[in-house]
Amino acid sequence: MTAEPADRPTDSKPGRLRWLKRVIMFAILGAALISVYFILAAFLPRWWAERMGELSDRGFARGIAWGLFFGGVCTLVPLLQVLLAVLVRHKRGGRIIAGIAAVLALLFALPNLMTLSIVFGGNSAAHAGERIMDVEAPGFRGASLVGAIIATLVFVGVVVLANRYRRRGRQLAEARAQ
Repeated sequence: MTAEPADRPTDSKPGRLRWLKRVIMFAILGAALISVYFILAAFLPRWWAERMGELSDRGFARGIAWGLFFGGVCTLVPLLQVLLAVLVRHKRGGRIIAGIAAVLALLFALPNLMTLSIVFGGNSAAHAGERIMDVEAPGFRGASLVGAIIATLVFVGVVVLANRYRRRGRQLAEARAQ
């Protein structure tokens, strides 16, 4: 019997083990994200419809008012946040501000996204949300769409006017320089 050296080469490489750990980690993370998605897909549409039903209190006028409010604010604020992100991204510290603005834009857009999940969703939770909104928050869905359209038109108008104002300022500066 001969003793084998303690430092003999092995077949496994350190890179393979690291790669395998990463694959397992991403598989677990993916499974967790898919589970969270299905849980939220079953919960959020009903929950959002019930919250809007509580705000509207079965009133048509209140449903329309809240729909206009959420549709308008939750469209205009994210558009302004995205504009801010675009304007500051090349300045010093702009990437951080742009990232924060993008996250805030997503957070402010969540009410509209939840309403869209009810309107366009095909699962039972979306259908339950539609029925809840039909009874508890009449007019909310349509008013939310109208509010989003109005907010988008206001945003486009502000951007067009701001660009015209800046261009006119440059033209006046050039005229004064001549």
